[in-house]
Amino acid sequence: MADGGVARLKNIVKVPDLRGKILFTMLVIGVYRLGSHIPAPFVDYAAVKAGRNSNGGGVVQFLDLFSGGALTNVSVFFLGIMPYITASIIMQLLGVVIPKLEQWQNEGPAGQKKVTQWTRYVTVALAIVQSTGFVFALNSGNASQFRISGNQLAPNQKYILGDFTAMKALLIVLTWTAGTAIVMWLGELITQRGIGNGMSILIFASVVSRLPFQLADVKTQAGLLKFFVILAIAIGMIVAIVIVESGQRRIPVQFAKRVVGRRMYGGQNTYIPLKVNQSGVIPVIFASSILQFPALLANVVPWKGFKSFVEKNLVSNGTTWSYVIMYAGMILFFSYFYTAIAFNPEQQADIIRKQGGFIPGIRPGPPTSNYLAKVLNRITFPGALFLMIVAVIPLLVFKIWSITQFPFGGTSLLITVGVALETMRQIDSQLMMRNYEGFLR
Repeated sequence: MADGGVARLKNIVKVPDLRGKILFTMLVIGVYRLGSHIPAPFVDYAAVKAGRNSNGGGVVQFLDLFSGGALTNVSVFFLGIMPYITASIIMQLLGVVIPKLEQWQNEGPAGQKKVTQWTRYVTVALAIVQSTGFVFALNSGNASQFRISGNQLAPNQKYILGDFTAMKALLIVLTWTAGTAIVMWLGELITQRGIGNGMSILIFASVVSRLPFQLADVKTQAGLLKFFVILAIAIGMIVAIVIVESGQRRIPVQFAKRVVGRRMYGGQNTYIPLKVNQSGVIPVIFASSILQFPALLANVVPWKGFKSFVEKNLVSNGTTWSYVIMYAGMILFFSYFYTAIAFNPEQQADIIRKQGGFIPGIRPGPPTSNYLAKVLNRITFPGALFLMIVAVIPLLVFKIWSITQFPFGGTSLLITVGVALETMRQIDSQLMMRNYEGFLR
């Protein structure tokens, strides 16, 4: 088995095109990681370094997960990939209610190019808004997670941004916005010239880069025995994620034979693969983003009652029952919501009908659409339940053992394993196209 794995790795090296793509991807990841450690202008980096061990709010730790430490470093890539993720989600949701956008999405490469261009515009706009909000949060007395010593600022200490002026704020906003644009460009470079989906690869690199530090935090707080128990839980979750991510319900489709001239077309059998986890990690990101938004809003809203509610129920690293319940409920809701957007049974049934196909035992048209919707609803529930369990189990373990540092959780594992499997599938398909033994076989 080991010899087979070595042989498959050699196959990757043998293909010049594939080898070049992998090296290019690694180079871009290196540039991204370098930018995550370059401080933004006018930032007191010594204060940042001194304040890393403070008990920050959950919002900062969640966003820092996707920036690979760029947020707590207050680097030029401060916002990381989150503005692009948010913009992509917004554009996908707007495609359901805006006919022109839906038309672009159905026009193929030409329409997708227009959608991508508008996604870039929305990303830059979001980066400007978020950068402005974070600049004022860093300078105000409300952003306690960015202070040097926990929730209190000693008389002889200062804020991370030091002396605050309008010109400094403008330059920092422009720097962070430009950093977001560069990260977006790097992700597109990987998609075009590298291997895998660029944005997913950058998120993968960010999450993996934080795992050693998060594991060390768990070991420090929990002790050796609890550390190994948590590690065993994590390994079990990884195995479960691999099994579920690979699971699918195959709907058989047959195509009728057609005679065109002297040739006969059709007659082949195929299937529609419906994944058990059709929505991927998107529901977890949706739920986390919505639950963290009030924490960001609490920095600028002067309502003490709202701030008190957020601090007790949301800015607590998921260690309150109210947070766990809301988190689980939102994951369940968004699993169905996103699946309904991503897979349209009526459109799929229409495509099958136009191509002269049919599902055995099901009449074409509305009966096919109803059948696909019924099957999709049935397999969405176990997929949503799986996402909810994977996301909530770490929170429950950390709550029971009173672990306050944000260690690797369900979101990290889902992203890491999901992106790794998808990238390996792409490498495998390229090897198979060149008559090499597949990497996953």
